[in-house]
This record gives sequence, C-alpha cells and structure tokens, in this order.
Amino acid sequence: MKLVMFSDVGLSDNSNDRIVWRFAQAQKMILLTANRNMEGDDSLEQTIRNENTLISLPVLTIANLDNLKNKTYQEACAERLLEIVFDLENYLGTARIFIP
Repeated sequence: MKLVMFSDVGLSDNSNDRIVWRFAQAQKMILLTANRNMEGDDSLEQTIRNENTLISLPVLTIANLDNLKNKTYQEACAERLLEIVFDLENYLGTARIFIP
C-alpha cells in the first residue's frame, strides 16, 4: 500500500472532486479524504451518486479530521483502513465508507 498526493500523480490541487474520483477509479486507487460536502454537480457525493457502479472502489472518508491529532483515533483509522484493504472485494460498489 502506498499513499500518494495529488502532485505525485499529476493532479492539480484544485482538481474538482469528479476529476479526482474518476482518476482514482481508472487507476484502481482508493481515495482517502476528509468529510466532503455535496455542493455542486462535481462534488464528491454527487459524483458517487451519479457514477458509482457495483465494481467501483469505495471512497474512504475520515469521519472526524480534528481527531487525527489523537493517537488512539489514528490507530483506529489505520486499523479500519487495513481491514478494508485486505477484504476489498467485499467493499466494491459500497460508494463511501466512513472510518474509523
């Protein structure tokens, strides 16, 4: 497993959510994000609603970004992330999973 940032894969920091989601799906990458909103046609939530299929990789969303300062929360997020990755075929098409 490798964590990459937008710049690592040639995406602009201001890429809209639809472009990012499509890129992640095409490259078979799991998108890890903070909680996003549903503002606009290209929002992550709207993109998932419009384009998610039974074989789409899930979007993993950290439920509370502020809690990432807490070591226990960090560990819980990492543990849940690993559970999902190791059992990924059972999560295809689930759209979004909040962790932990």
